[in-house]
Order: sequence, then C-alpha cells, then structure tokens
Amino acid sequence: MATTLTDADESKPVTNASGERVGRVVAVRDNAAHVDPDPGLTEEFLSMLGWAEPDEHSDTYALNSEAVAAITDDEIRLKEF
Repeated sequence: MATTLTDADESKPVTNASGERVGRVVAVRDNAAHVDPDPGLTEEFLSMLGWAEPDEHSDTYALNSEAVAAITDDEIRLKEF
C-alpha cells in the first residue's frame, strides 16, 4: 500500500533508507512531494530516484509516494534502492 503525502509534509527533510538527508519537501501536489535536493547528491543517486530532470517550473524534483517507506512527524524516509 502506498503512503499518502499531504500538505502537512511540506518543509520536512527527506532521508534515504540509511537516515542520511537527501533533500527537503517544498510542496506537495497530486500525491507527489516536490523536493529540493541537497547540493551534494550525485547524478547516479538522482537517477535512482527517477530525478533525471527537475520540474519545468522550478528546480525541484517530484517524489512519488511509491518511493516512500515511512512518513513521521520529523521526516520522510525513502525505501532502499
């Protein structure tokens, strides 16, 4: 079952399965979090997340709920890739 992303998730940090921060949610639209990635992320990691190209209207990347392992009060944690 997929996790549902809501407006309450805006501003939360996004972490990988190991708990390392990879970005921050700047908006949620159509059950996708729009993430501002941390500057140190490699293109390989961005590609694993399906983040080949940023959103055409901003420098954020869409993160679909299928990639999310858990949402807590403090963070959005990604599934292991």
